[in-house]
Amino acid sequence: MKILPANGKIVDGKILFNGVDIVKIPEKQMKQIRWKKIALVFQGAMNALDPLYSLGDQIVEAILTHEPKLDKREALSRAEELLELVGMERKRIKSYPHELSGGMRQRGLIAMALACNPELLIADEPGTALDVIVQAQVLGVIEELRKKLNLSMMLITHDLSVIADTCDKAAIMYAGKIVEYADVIDLFEGPLHPYTIGLIRAFPHIKSARTRISSIPGTPPDLLNPPNGCRFHPRCSYATSICRCQEPPLRRIKGKEHFVACHLYENLGEGKE
Repeated sequence: MKILPANGKIVDGKILFNGVDIVKIPEKQMKQIRWKKIALVFQGAMNALDPLYSLGDQIVEAILTHEPKLDKREALSRAEELLELVGMERKRIKSYPHELSGGMRQRGLIAMALACNPELLIADEPGTALDVIVQAQVLGVIEELRKKLNLSMMLITHDLSVIADTCDKAAIMYAGKIVEYADVIDLFEGPLHPYTIGLIRAFPHIKSARTRISSIPGTPPDLLNPPNGCRFHPRCSYATSICRCQEPPLRRIKGKEHFVACHLYENLGEGKE
């Protein structure tokens, strides 16, 4: 989205959207993509909404920014329709953030994100600070809208159950690097990277026998001073000398749409990605 604070910047890599590297495009062009093509549901709805403006005013602002010729009454009517779409009453259009529950604020953010009919919706921890019932409702709304509006969605979360229930494909990251990428079913039934295996083992299964869940030893690394080689090697029981000095590339496993960055699978890979 290119909305980093002033002291943050993208130093390397590409972000391809519809074949265009949006890292390189100027801000004027980016404004035509942001919210119109790519929309974001922020983590923490209370902090993402302006407490001085009603929910309706904030949704209308998003609409009129990209459609300035639209009459304000038409924009307000669309905002009311969006609230209905996410399961809220139209009268909540006049409510301020402090007058809404956590679930309502999150739904309001989703409505705002959909204001300009984007192609891609990025949901950053949409269930943060919500109890499990409300979290399930919010995720249900997002999933229903994704199918109804034919949206692509990128979900950022640390909750494995949400990934299993919502996503088609998943990329597991450790210390800022993708360590494994696969179809969700393949990932959960046959995880390859030691970190992915550790995550799944550390997550309780409600249908299996009651057992003590295992934890991943050690602590996350300092990202200002990451370890040499594989960033996971200080916590990995399979680490060898090559892991400590050489970063493993992301390799595709032969015959599968499954990618893993681990020296254990060096002989099974088709090539670097």
